Amino acid sequence: MLDLMIFLSKSLLSWLVIQACFTLVFLWYLYSYQKSLLPDEQLPKTAVIICLRGADPFIHNCLRSLLRQNYPKYDLKVIVDHQEDPSWKIATETIAQSRATNVQISPLRIVRHNCSLKCSGLLQAVSDLDDSYQVVALVDADTIVHPNWLRDLVSPLMDEQVGATTGNRWYVPTGNYWGSLVRYTGNISTVVQMFIFRIPWGGTLAIRTATLHQTGLLEQWGQSLCEDLMIHKVLKKHKLRVKLVPSLMMANWEECDLPRVLENLQRLLLCFRFYHPAWLAVVSDAVSSILFPTLVLVLILESLLETQWYAAALLAACYSIYTIGLLLMVLVVEMLIQRVIVLQDQAIAKLSPATVIKMLMAIPLTQWVYGVAILSSLWISTIKWRNLTYRVQGPSNIQLVEYRPYHWLDQPIDPKVSL
Repeated sequence: MLDLMIFLSKSLLSWLVIQACFTLVFLWYLYSYQKSLLPDEQLPKTAVIICLRGADPFIHNCLRSLLRQNYPKYDLKVIVDHQEDPSWKIATETIAQSRATNVQISPLRIVRHNCSLKCSGLLQAVSDLDDSYQVVALVDADTIVHPNWLRDLVSPLMDEQVGATTGNRWYVPTGNYWGSLVRYTGNISTVVQMFIFRIPWGGTLAIRTATLHQTGLLEQWGQSLCEDLMIHKVLKKHKLRVKLVPSLMMANWEECDLPRVLENLQRLLLCFRFYHPAWLAVVSDAVSSILFPTLVLVLILESLLETQWYAAALLAACYSIYTIGLLLMVLVVEMLIQRVIVLQDQAIAKLSPATVIKMLMAIPLTQWVYGVAILSSLWISTIKWRNLTYRVQGPSNIQLVEYRPYHWLDQPIDPKVSL
């Protein structure tokens, strides 16, 4: 018992130090990054592609921001799942209000049953492009971009060794739903992992059109569940790398309940397992963050039941140091990321004492939710995504079980809850 207690205490605190080191490396990159933007005449013509299914909470703001880019030559290509989709009306009205001439909205013509609906939309949009488009930029409907978003995203691609550029999503800690806090807390670790393991995010991503065709990415999208996680592996074979652009940490104000968080995590972990070469390292990181603190809690309870007060107190002190250490890391990262978001003229969340206390309580809850998601993702064979069901039996064995359009009745009751 004593040996196990010492081992777990040392392991827990050592893991805290390792996590702190990873976080410091990430923060150092953010603030040592030297931005080099190209002048207008050197910026390539770019197609910005967004695929819509369902009316995301901030879709109007997203489309409006995409039409206000400080970029000389770009066109927005909107692929909507179906003309009956709620997003079709919002998109057409937003385009009409903006009076933009560099935007095209199209319904999805072919629903492929061996890949995700988003991949179907991307393939249609890319196939419709003519040879004048040198770069393709992808964006999600939950991303509200700043005016220099596209310029920041495309400029680093002029380095021939950079195959793709990306940003990342930063959930705002509103604290209105426990699911939102769990997603926020877990996302901080996810953002650091994605930087360490060079995992791009499809919500803000740019890649040269020639690279798309030369690397065979389009063929992979035609039989995949997601579009972004395999990019690092594919580019690495061609001696290209993924570059994170710090100014593209995008604030997300959507809310989420716990069941939806669990559902999204299962899909994300399944995609990691299928498409990213370092998925074992990613999962090992997550398991260590869950296993060590959970075992310490179990030992604390066991010590209390056996009236071993000293052992219980020692373990409780170790667990408290670990949890408070994580909270301090969260607060430091939040404050530094807020500085990035403020430069985008985006709103930031004010961290009240009540929210900070909820964040402290959300740390162990996040560990348990992630633990359930990891275990359940190992044997699931079907996933639900925006009211569609996919049967998944391998990275290239995806089947859309049944397609149906998304309707207004499918929307969440709370307009701020993510789909």
